[in-house]
Order: sequence, then C-alpha cells, then structure tokens
Amino acid sequence: MTAEDAPLPHVLLSCAMSLDGRIDDTSPHRLVLSNEADLDRVDGVRAGCDAILVGAGTVRRDDPRLAVRSPERRAARVAKGLPPSPLRVVLSARGELDARARVFTDPRGGATVVYCAASRAAAARERLGHAAEVVAAGEPPGLRAVLADLARRGVARLMVEGGSSVHTRFLAAGLVDELHLVIAPFLVGDAAAPRFTGPAAFPQGPRRPFRLAGVEQLGDVVLLRYLRPGGPPGNAAAPPAA
Repeated sequence: MTAEDAPLPHVLLSCAMSLDGRIDDTSPHRLVLSNEADLDRVDGVRAGCDAILVGAGTVRRDDPRLAVRSPERRAARVAKGLPPSPLRVVLSARGELDARARVFTDPRGGATVVYCAASRAAAARERLGHAAEVVAAGEPPGLRAVLADLARRGVARLMVEGGSSVHTRFLAAGLVDELHLVIAPFLVGDAAAPRFTGPAAFPQGPRRPFRLAGVEQLGDVVLLRYLRPGGPPGNAAAPPAA
C-alpha cells in the first residue's frame, strides 16, 4: 500500500475536553465531557462522514460503537444509497484488539477496517476473524498510507475521534483540515489524566495557526470550529460540517 501523490480525504478531528485540556480522568469510569445537545450534534456530523477513525486505546478504554445513533439519520443515509453508518476504522500498531468490542459487533455500525503494522497483520487477522478487515499499513502504520487507502475505498470525509496519541499524530503530520473542539465547564486537575494532545512539533504554531470558523454555545459547553489555513491537504472540495 503506497501513499505517494494519492488524493486524501478531508479530515475532521473531533474532541471534547475539560477547561484544563483533559479528555478523560483516571477513574475506571468514562468521564462525560459533553451534553445531550452536543451528542446530537456529533451524531449529525458522523452521519455526514464516510468513515470514523479511533485508536486502539480508545477501543479498549471506551468501547465505542462508532455508529450513527439517530434512526432518522440512518434512514436518510440509506435513502442516499449509503450504509446506515459510516465505515468504522481502528488504528492499531499491534492489532491486539478484542473481537467482542462494540466497534466490531454493534449492528448499527458500518463495516470495520483495522490498520496495523505489517508484522502484526497476520496475527490480527487470526484474532479478529470475520469481525474486521485487517490491512497492513507499514512499519509502523503510516497515516498517509491509511488515508490513501481510505480514499481508494471512496472515503471523501473522515472523522477522527481520538484518543490523545491519534490526535497528536494527525495534527503533527499536518493532516487535519477541520478541528471541532468542545470545551466542558470544569477542570479535571489530575496530572495523570490524558490530554487532548501530547508534545510534538506541530505545524499549526503561532506563525501558522488554525483559522477560527465558528463558535457555538450548547448549554454549558462551547463548540469551537477551526479550519486549516492555506487550504486542506486532502479533499479540498469536501464541504465543512454542519
């Protein structure tokens, strides 16, 4: 699988975090950083995408479904000739995933593709069986190779939902065209809690910042929408999400 000069999908990175930049705490329970109004907005954004991507850590920690929740939105996709929910994508260097996870089993979701290191692909296929398609994406898995392969599958719009290491990699590679940040009205205050990103040489620094495209209040949370300056590296024709 090569990514040289391949057209890339429009990448929308979506994240909810606390006022001090934490996307979870260290308790065994998932920290709720959003509200029903924002969850419904996210569901609408998902319905407008072709694929949703998370990292293996998010699958293990949160067990997400990565499916469109609203029956009406799923029906609207089907009426357009699309599957009820977008393609589900998991980025996993080692491919050590549980085939019983909801990203593989929830009936509301679309098909699932796992991208992992070439040296781990055979073991991942044996572990997951028919639960997902496993694709060798380099050593280690390369983001441009993943995006190029998704583009060949017809993915024009990709939603990236985390976690921290995945956010960091996509931003540091300059592959994020659109950024949705939801800010919860509290602080976590735990130095061990995961942050939105880790340290990296980000191209979106003070001299080349994202462009603020919208601010929306949803109850007590705030949505900030940013666009990549200078035009997207991927599908420039992809429209911004509602």
